[in-house]
Amino acid sequence: MSRKPRKFNPHPFDYHEELTLNIESLTNLGQGVARVNDWVVFVTFSLPGETVRARVFRNSNTYSEADLVEVVAPSPDRVIPKCELFSQCGGCQYQNLSYNKQLEWKQRQVAELLGRMAGIEHEVDPVHPSPVTYSYRSKITPHFQRPNDGEMGPIGFLLFGRRQQIIDVKSCPIASETINQKLPQVRLEAKKKAAFYKKGATLLLRDSVSGYVCTDPTEMCEQMVGDLRFSFHAGEFFQNNPHILNEFAKHVREEALKGGDIDYLVDAYCGSGLFCLTAAREFKEAIGIEISESSIDWAHRNAKQNKIENCRFLQGDAANIFAEVSFDPAKTAVVIDPPRKGSSPEFLDQLIEFAPKRVVYVSCNPATQIRDLEHVKGHYRITRIKPFDLFPQTRHLECVVTLERK
Repeated sequence: MSRKPRKFNPHPFDYHEELTLNIESLTNLGQGVARVNDWVVFVTFSLPGETVRARVFRNSNTYSEADLVEVVAPSPDRVIPKCELFSQCGGCQYQNLSYNKQLEWKQRQVAELLGRMAGIEHEVDPVHPSPVTYSYRSKITPHFQRPNDGEMGPIGFLLFGRRQQIIDVKSCPIASETINQKLPQVRLEAKKKAAFYKKGATLLLRDSVSGYVCTDPTEMCEQMVGDLRFSFHAGEFFQNNPHILNEFAKHVREEALKGGDIDYLVDAYCGSGLFCLTAAREFKEAIGIEISESSIDWAHRNAKQNKIENCRFLQGDAANIFAEVSFDPAKTAVVIDPPRKGSSPEFLDQLIEFAPKRVVYVSCNPATQIRDLEHVKGHYRITRIKPFDLFPQTRHLECVVTLERK
């Protein structure tokens, strides 16, 4: 039995006290939710409808957290995980849940976040499924800690629930087959160089066209989206589920155009041009704006190699991002796809001031997306919410919210 943490709060349960619980729902972090009277207990890797035994390891001021000890009565939706490291590796949360139910819970979690965080009641479309649910990731980044006396420790991902401890991962079933074929070689090369590492490091494996796997962040990587070819540095951001990407981009394009009378497109976080270039041919003119000089350079190259001539790119200053956009706002749609932390209040205020007719907000983090929707809801109304499952077997998803100027 592990030692009780020095600052453990003993109320309402003792350290490692075992409880028999009925799991009612799932959090957006993938934890099962149970109640003891009115007290909430979160249980890792448990599923709705199950009766479980769980061992408490933390009591906060408003809830407790517990490890799953035994599934007494399993859910009919429980399945056997494909990865032997599931529940140890922190990468996946839902390999034990049937895929249809994963989609149902992700849809429900978006709706619940909307209501709880922004007081917004709006229908959420069914989650668009990934056509491939394993072997779909086109990029992984295994890492390791500083070698000890030239000896390499585990190479892999964070152990579930830990901030530093790494679990050794020799293959990853959600990564592509080509990446898993390359991974043993990359691991071996890192171990051979163990004496040269003065601190921990992150490795890179990223699929490029024709089955090539990039391992150098500065290498040129290429990915097809429909009939368009995108080039970018392997270490830079690009969506890493190519199997769903064409439908994902198509939806963003169609939502930007919906309602008619839209002639212009602004892609405000354009990266190497994904949404801007996949949509440009449907508009009179399109502009992509990006803070990264390198990404803007790749976006220019991608426009040229795909013979798209009505799209230009600007390196945007976050303090005045729409300064060089001369489009009529009443005929303009803006696509925004910010990083996980969401948009800043300053950016959102500029968006409100620019006043485009439509906004299509793409996010990999529904919580920060909903926070931003709260900021603009006095000026825009939601017309559609459509999640896309770019990350099967995990709690993550992409959510596309369409907004129209009031």
